[in-house]
This record gives sequence, C-alpha cells and structure tokens, in this order.
Amino acid sequence: MRTVYLGTSDFAVTVLERLAESRWRPALVITRPDRPKGRGRKLSPPPVATAARDLGIELDQPDSVNSDEARARIAALEPDAMLICAFGALIKEPLLSDYEWLNVHPSLLPRWRGAAPIERAIDAGDERTGVSIMRPTAEMDAGPVCLQRDEPIRPGDTYGTLAPRLARIGGELLIHTLETHPPFQEQPAEGVTIADKITAEDRRLDPQRTPAELERRVRALSPHVGAWVELPGEERMGVLGARATDDRVEPGHLDAREDRLLFGCSGGALELLEVKPPGGRAMDAGAWLRGHAGRLV
Repeated sequence: MRTVYLGTSDFAVTVLERLAESRWRPALVITRPDRPKGRGRKLSPPPVATAARDLGIELDQPDSVNSDEARARIAALEPDAMLICAFGALIKEPLLSDYEWLNVHPSLLPRWRGAAPIERAIDAGDERTGVSIMRPTAEMDAGPVCLQRDEPIRPGDTYGTLAPRLARIGGELLIHTLETHPPFQEQPAEGVTIADKITAEDRRLDPQRTPAELERRVRALSPHVGAWVELPGEERMGVLGARATDDRVEPGHLDAREDRLLFGCSGGALELLEVKPPGGRAMDAGAWLRGHAGRLV
C-alpha cells in the first residue's frame, strides 16, 4: 500500500517517524517551503523536511500542494492513502476528493477544531484531551472520525510535555487505522469549540485575569511560543514558567520580593519562574532578578 504524508511541525515529525518504521512508510513526504527564521532571517527547513531527508524519503516542498504541479507529482505515485498531520495549509478540491485521506488531529473532536488544539485545551483548564483520526472535508476539522484515544492533562503539563505524548498516540492510532479500517462516524453537532491560531495578544499576560488563568496560559505556550509581560520601558520579557500565588501585587506591575519575581493580576499574583529577557536566553527568574531588580523601580 503506497502512502503520501503531509506534515510540517515537530508534532508531525513524531508521526512520520512512526510511519517510517512500519509497512506504511511513505513513498513521498510533502511539507511547506523553507521560511526565514531567527534574527538573521536565514531560510530554514520545516522540521518535517529535515526528518524526511534523514529518513531517506523523497521530499517535495511546493508553494501550494493544491497546484497542478504538486497534484501531478502525487498522481504519478498512485497512492492508496494520503496521510496528513499538522500540515498548516488547507487541502482543496479536487485534491481533497481524489484520494482517501486520514488526518491526525490532537484533540477529542468536535472539541478544539482548528490550528492550536493542544494550547487551547491547556489554556481552558481541560482535564483531558486526546487524538482523533478523521477524514478531512472542506469544513475545518469537521469530517467524520474513525478512532479516538483520550489522554489526561496533568496538573503541571505544558505544551512541551503534552504534545509529545499526543504525537506518539497519533502515530499509533494512524497505524492502527491503516491496518484495521475502522468505520467512520460523523461528529456530533454539540460540543464544537474552535482552537484559533495563537496571536500576539494571546501571548500577552493580561493582568485582568486571575493567577490560575495566567499560569495555564504560560503552560499552554511553553516552550514553543512563550507568553510575555511588559518591563518598564515597554520592552517585552518572555515567560516560560510560572505559578499562581496568593501574594498581592498591583495588577500589571512587576514586584521583587526577596528572590521572587511577581506579576500582579486579578485577585493575586503570578510568580515568574523562568523568563527570557529581551535579546537574551531563557533563565531562572531569580537569576534575572539579581542582576536587574533596579529595572522594576
């Protein structure tokens, strides 16, 4: 059985690696074009492109997978199934109807359809999430589902700890689907929520929110995106680790108490544990405070 795999992110790499060691190893991997990255804006390949090269799998990086050229390359392989995970671009007609598609989506659909299901689940305080294997349709993540497996969201989970567990589950569920062909069922109309893409405003720690809400926001965005607070002088400092406290600090203000760095918010304060100073590397908040406490005056 010939398969073609579409993916882009680190999450998709884990699923690809699981496929590559199975009898469903893709004949072709399709990912997004190289993009400028970092301060120097140097062109860098997506994680899946690097993984495909390391695995010795044929790779294509079209500007659009829906283009005539990209579709012709897929058609030449005569795939039995198209497999997609965290690709980051819409599949349109006629490509969508030309093949059997299986999509690995990291949520318990219909909850958290969209671009950021893992982040939104942590941010919302969900106790459980999971992975769904579904058939893509023209409506975002609304297609029928054939398999699901749930996974608890542990109290200290961040995106960085939860996403790898879900990716491993996704790889196993995808292999199981290819081997057993379970029936598909339409998603229920009730319980639909949308996991919108993370924006710059989502990353700002809003002092009008409670300490518990802000702690979840930090965990949801750590370490891949990162939340931030504003330092005096309008510089932004990244926040990669934090915990809710009962301390009282004026909302929106940063306060140094001994070796603790506190951010005031509604009903308490958020203790910042790991920060990323402007232009610097991630570090312990206490260490940053020892050298920069004067900036908070």
